[in-house]
Amino acid sequence: MTAAATLTIPAEPYDYVAARAGLALIIIDMQRDFLEPGGFGAALGNDVSLLRASIAPTARLLAGFRAAGLPVIHTRECHLPDLSDCPPTKHGRGPGPLRIGDAGPMGRILIQGEPGAAIIPELAPVDGEVVIDKPGKGAFHATPLMAELQARRVTHLVFAGVTTEVCVQTTMREANDRGFDCLLAIDATDSYFPAFKAATIAMVTAQAGIVGWAAPVDAILTALEASRP
Repeated sequence: MTAAATLTIPAEPYDYVAARAGLALIIIDMQRDFLEPGGFGAALGNDVSLLRASIAPTARLLAGFRAAGLPVIHTRECHLPDLSDCPPTKHGRGPGPLRIGDAGPMGRILIQGEPGAAIIPELAPVDGEVVIDKPGKGAFHATPLMAELQARRVTHLVFAGVTTEVCVQTTMREANDRGFDCLLAIDATDSYFPAFKAATIAMVTAQAGIVGWAAPVDAILTALEASRP
């Protein structure tokens, strides 16, 4: 492997080294239902403004991957209109006032095709980028994600998105179990509970990176630029 084909990112717990040709970005659930008032996140009683800080870093990371010509995958947590892919335990959990499928300010909450399920405009997919609709927290469950990654010969994954401790961490753990080397972009992810984000980073990087690595967006972009052929 030539130096131009490899990138090295200063990270925790140690440098993350990847074959450039095998690298892809996964942006998890940066949807209006989670980041804007009136969506599912707010219906659960969360302060959705706490997720806004991750938007600009994620946009920079997205722009860097696009400029590098590397694969970008977006996910959306959402369900079929008849809720046939939503387990009753998921649908019924929580005190309300709104549940999955109920009508809210941005249409039916977490339903495919509704305005609230859309990715926020700042991070909207472009032609050629994969969009995965997922009924669960992890992006591999009941989706074609594995096939999409295999088709692109992806071996290394950079993760961004929300929330850090739920859908991002779940997908990162699933990817780790499937043999991918995973890197979490620290400032391109957020939680309604800042302590949960910090705990997730500590968990995934513990024990010599038992789940993966973590690094800031600037370090990732610098390494991408340095690895240009």
